[in-house]
Amino acid sequence: MKKEYWDVSDEQVIEKTGKRIDEWIKILDVFNAAGKKSNDVVAHLQQEYNVPRYWARTLTTHYLKQKEA
Repeated sequence: MKKEYWDVSDEQVIEKTGKRIDEWIKILDVFNAAGKKSNDVVAHLQQEYNVPRYWARTLTTHYLKQKEA
């Protein structure tokens, strides 16, 4: 998997999801995404926020990589 997959800009995320990256990070923090399986986080974004699957996966990976750092 290329690093670029999760290395996205605010502009890209806003265009595809309607929210900034920092907004998604707050949403994922409230959901306690760091303590859940990534597939569950992706499903949550899709079901609760209608995020397209590709972008739900990208946001989840981006979030988890930030939490690792």
